[in-house]
Amino acid sequence: MKKIDILNFITDFRKAPNNIKTLAEIRAHIGASDDAALLRILEEMKQMRTLREVEKNGERGFQVTAK
Repeated sequence: MKKIDILNFITDFRKAPNNIKTLAEIRAHIGASDDAALLRILEEMKQMRTLREVEKNGERGFQVTAK
């Protein structure tokens, strides 16, 4: 599980630069079996201001702010 894989899944700057993915979508795409590790990586990227946490359809979602 790499940060760049998560960033690339969430956004494609040419096609959908403001795309938002839910935590469930990220978990399914990455195939993360360890939720704690995934949440730790997402929290680290939020602290670095790479990701922003938003709400999408009543669920926790993430949007890339800088790559």
